[in-house]
Amino acid sequence: MHEQETELTVMDPVESGAAPAGEEPGLESASAAADPPAVEETVSRAAYDQLKTERDQLLDRMARLQAEFDNARKRAEREKIEFRDYATGNVVEQFLPVVDNFELALKSNGTAEQLRHGVELIVKQMEEILARLQVTAIPTVGEAFDPRLHEALGSVERDDIPDQHVAEEIRRGYKIRERMLRPAMVRVAHNTKQVSE
Repeated sequence: MHEQETELTVMDPVESGAAPAGEEPGLESASAAADPPAVEETVSRAAYDQLKTERDQLLDRMARLQAEFDNARKRAEREKIEFRDYATGNVVEQFLPVVDNFELALKSNGTAEQLRHGVELIVKQMEEILARLQVTAIPTVGEAFDPRLHEALGSVERDDIPDQHVAEEIRRGYKIRERMLRPAMVRVAHNTKQVSE
């Protein structure tokens, strides 16, 4: 390291790039800038070619990744549809015996009482299937009105039910686990005795 420093100090002013005494500074450097060495041109061309090759490889890799991403997205969509069809098929399969029983009831020649009893059995069968699917009915009559669970279609004057409690169920509501499928349609009691007190 010390030897290099000595050589630098001993160098001729022309080799170090300084203009010799009596010459204008910059003349030598101007001619050197106008005529760059062929070595620099070769190095810069090789660096350019290398950068271009790397860029092409990155673009190719990006195109492949984009194609893989598109394929994965399409595959996920296809699997989602297949799963939905599979789940729907399982549910429908459980209700086919109910449809069969309704058809048998329509073909029967029994009395109105026998027909009513048959329909009650079919409803019971449907409720069992819904229970297996974890679908439950929303409690209504006698319950406090809850707008998250009940849809009020009107009110009725009732003294035997507390004010703002469900008096009548018009259409049953259902939920699956904790998720609402549809609210229950109800009429809400208006108890004038309770309101006046």
